[in-house]
Amino acid sequence: MLSIAPINTALTGLTAASKVGVAALSPTISPGGTSGQGAPFSDLLTDAVSQVDQLESQARSAVTGLMTGNGVDVHQAMIATEKADMSFEMALAVRNKAVQAYQQVLGMQF
Repeated sequence: MLSIAPINTALTGLTAASKVGVAALSPTISPGGTSGQGAPFSDLLTDAVSQVDQLESQARSAVTGLMTGNGVDVHQAMIATEKADMSFEMALAVRNKAVQAYQQVLGMQF
């Protein structure tokens, strides 16, 4: 009988956003009242997009290897394709939330 792995193990290497906690996205406040900056948010987004691109490239090479018969298993190609798809969907969701937040800020009256 086949065992099904928990979804947590399947999602471990998707994007930088899944690896970075909420605390890393917000600046930390030191006891003196000054804020210490971690990595800038733009760097986190750039890293996430580059990881999405890397996963898509791996999926493309896995599918190419499957089609040409270079020893790539069907399961490996499907897993690589699904990882790329899930990471793209996550990046798209983050983009949609950012656009939604921007539109809300534009709609505020001061």
